[in-house]
Amino acid sequence: MQILLDFLLRADTLNVTGIDGVARLMRDLRDNMHQLKGRGVSLKVTEQPIDTSTAAGKALLDMLGVFAESKTNLRKERQAKGIAAAKARSVYKGGKARSDPEAVGSLAAEGVKPAHIARQLGISRGTVYRFLPPQDRLPTVGSPRNSHEHESLPSHPRR
Repeated sequence: MQILLDFLLRADTLNVTGIDGVARLMRDLRDNMHQLKGRGVSLKVTEQPIDTSTAAGKALLDMLGVFAESKTNLRKERQAKGIAAAKARSVYKGGKARSDPEAVGSLAAEGVKPAHIARQLGISRGTVYRFLPPQDRLPTVGSPRNSHEHESLPSHPRR
């Protein structure tokens, strides 16, 4: 949504086919509508007669937002029931592992930096750090291991 907002200009109209194209939860709908309104952009939904430049359109948008959120919640409930039933039948195995903790550990033991490990394995740095023991993680600014590095810096930058 943020990429889309970056391209919209004041007085533009965002056309979407359904309310699901804007948000799936009421909170997201309100947040997105607030951002659109702040940029001076109106919303037009082609499947329903919604035009947020009118009071009736705003009211209808809120009502349809409630229905969209309800639809999302029902989908989640059905999915959870299906997963529970599959687990009961021992046929649900979950998603396949996308990262290998042993590969992360062996690369770290070889002295490879976390960013390089992430690039090599095609995973995020956060995932790399999750697999590293706390003593192998890089120190944070202000931690006892590197606080001496910042002692000589001035309290405010020069201009």
